[in-house]
Amino acid sequence: MKIIELIDVTKRFAGFTAVAELSFHVEKGAILSLLGPSGCGKTTTLRLISGFEALDEGRIVISGQDMHGRRPYERNVGLLFQDYALFPHMTVKQNIAYGLKHRGHDKRQIPKRTAEMLELVKLSGLEDRRPRQLSGGQQQRVALARALATNPEVVLLDEPLSALDAKLRQELRIELKEILRAVGATTIVVTHDQEEAMSLGDTVIVMSQGRIMQQGPPTEIYANPRTRFVAEFIGRSNWFSGRFSAGPSDRLRHFVASGDEAFMVPAANGTSRADAALEVCIRPERIHTGHVPGDWGEGPVNTLSGVIRHMAHLGSDIHLLVELPSGKRLTVIEQYLGQTLEQEGEPVTLTFRPQDCIVVPADS
Repeated sequence: MKIIELIDVTKRFAGFTAVAELSFHVEKGAILSLLGPSGCGKTTTLRLISGFEALDEGRIVISGQDMHGRRPYERNVGLLFQDYALFPHMTVKQNIAYGLKHRGHDKRQIPKRTAEMLELVKLSGLEDRRPRQLSGGQQQRVALARALATNPEVVLLDEPLSALDAKLRQELRIELKEILRAVGATTIVVTHDQEEAMSLGDTVIVMSQGRIMQQGPPTEIYANPRTRFVAEFIGRSNWFSGRFSAGPSDRLRHFVASGDEAFMVPAANGTSRADAALEVCIRPERIHTGHVPGDWGEGPVNTLSGVIRHMAHLGSDIHLLVELPSGKRLTVIEQYLGQTLEQEGEPVTLTFRPQDCIVVPADS
C-alpha cells in the first residue's frame, strides 16, 4: 500500500530548479533514504511533502489524499528538524505533548500518550528536565518522540543524526531504526551520510541537481551503481579509465586502462563495444593482497603488481595505499585476522575477481 507518492514534482526558486520532475513512492511502514550532496534538492523535497514549500508542478499524495492547498498542520506528517527545534522553556514532557495539544487530542489521553513516548525512546524519569539539561542524544530522542506522538501517517527526518558525534551517531542509527519499526512508521530520511542512508533505509534514492540518479535497495545501489556519480557517493572506490578489447566469453571482456593496466571485467551496462570509453570501479574491500580467498571458488582472477606506499592498521581493518608501475595508486582495505602485516616499500600482488569490477560509461 502506497502511503506517500510524489508524481512529477517540480520546485523552482527565482529561475533555479531545485527539484525537477521527481517521482517516487513509499510503501506503508517502509523507510526511504534520500541521499545526496548539499543542494541536490533532498531537503526541498522534504519541505514540499510537509507543506512548508508550495509545488510549482506535480502532485503529492498521502494515504490517497492529494495535498494540494493543504497547510502543514492540515497534513498528518511528523517532522524531525535537523536542529531538533525543541522549546527551551518547556520540559521534556511538555515538548512531547506540544503537538498533541495543538492537534486537538483528548486532553485526558495526553499524559498517557506522553508517558508511552517517553518509554519508547527510553527517557522515562527525565520528563521534567529541560532541553539544556539533556545530552545531544537525549535531545534527539525527545524530538523523535514529539514527531511520533501524534501517530503521523508519514514521518520526515531531516539529517536526524548530523548534530551528534560519530560514535553516538553509530549507536543511535540502530536505536532509531528499532523505534521506527516498533511504531510501524512510514518514514523518509534526508541525509548526506551514505552509512546513515544505507543503515536506515529499506530503499535509497541518490539525488543530484534535483533529480533521481538511482534508486533501489542499499545493497543494489552499492554493488551495481549505474553511474560514476552514484558509485562515488556510495562507498569508496578505485577508478580506471580505458576501453574494452576482445573478450574471452560473452560475459567477460578484456579491459585496457589508460595507464596500461589490463584485466578482465564483466560485459555489462550496454558498454560492450570495443571502442566505448569506459570507467571501471573496484571497491577497496574487493581487492586482496597476494592470496586468493577460499570462498572465490573456480573462475578467472585478475592480478596487478605494485608497491605499498602507505599502511595503516586501524584495529579490525588494514588500509593500504598501493602504487602501480604506471604511478596510479589504489586503496586496499583488508580485514585484520592476525596475519603478518605488509610493510611500506614492499612489493605486493593485488588480486580481485572480474565480477567485482563495476563498469560504467565514461560520461556518467
